[in-house]
Amino acid sequence: MKRLLFALGLCTTLAAVGVAAAHEGEAGKADAKMAAKDAPKTMTVTGEIVDLGCYLGHGAKGPDHASCAAKCIAGGMPMGLLTNDNKLYLMTVSHSDAEPFNKAKEMAAKMVAITGPVHERDGMLSIEVTALSPAKAGE
Repeated sequence: MKRLLFALGLCTTLAAVGVAAAHEGEAGKADAKMAAKDAPKTMTVTGEIVDLGCYLGHGAKGPDHASCAAKCIAGGMPMGLLTNDNKLYLMTVSHSDAEPFNKAKEMAAKMVAITGPVHERDGMLSIEVTALSPAKAGE
């Protein structure tokens, strides 16, 4: 009788481990699918670099605001990229190479093309600055 109970207990344990492993495998596949779906898309976005404090506070942008924007950004104000169709991206630094982001700080109120992963969360857009180049106003 003890052998029968031991064998039954062993079978139950092995079955539970098998079900758990199968479930874990399916959960892992679902996680991988979600990660692929949510992976940021690398894009090149063209627009004007604005300091977010002045732009969001009172719509300040353009060449007339360049010196103020430069001071605000140098003082730590976050930067944004404002596109011609009025999309606003929060500009973030790349952990692997901060140089393009730091160069962007010197281009306040200028038109630029920024390349990097684009994220959207809760309606907010951001672009990680991995490359930066000057752009023309009409681009």
